[in-house]
Amino acid sequence: MAVGFFVDPVFYKVGTGDFLNSFFSTIFIRLENSSWGSKYPLIMNHLYSGLLESEEALNAKAELSSIKKNLEALSPADIIWDFEDLTSRPPWGDEISDDIKDLAHYFITSDGENLLDVLEKAIDTSLEIVEAVQIKSI
Repeated sequence: MAVGFFVDPVFYKVGTGDFLNSFFSTIFIRLENSSWGSKYPLIMNHLYSGLLESEEALNAKAELSSIKKNLEALSPADIIWDFEDLTSRPPWGDEISDDIKDLAHYFITSDGENLLDVLEKAIDTSLEIVEAVQIKSI
């Protein structure tokens, strides 16, 4: 089952639920010092819960920009696969492309796109058509 961002009527495919959870887990542990939503409340509380209202999209875009900048400072070895089990590792282990130099470029969707770029597109669409961003499974 694929998961992604839905801005009615557009669906932006991400990949598996575990993969998306890793994105949020990494932010929680590495960027928010294990204090959920303390630094990025719209992305970590609203979007993670499944719904980011269009009225929140502009501020969420600013949060996303900060997330990207901060992930650029972290190495791929800093990946968190699951915040509930910090010993858990990605299914591919440490076997990643040599092109991935930081965590901002680590999260690549099942369609081969950078997850941060895909989320930014979803937020931009939300602003443009005034629809919420939702996390959906298909």
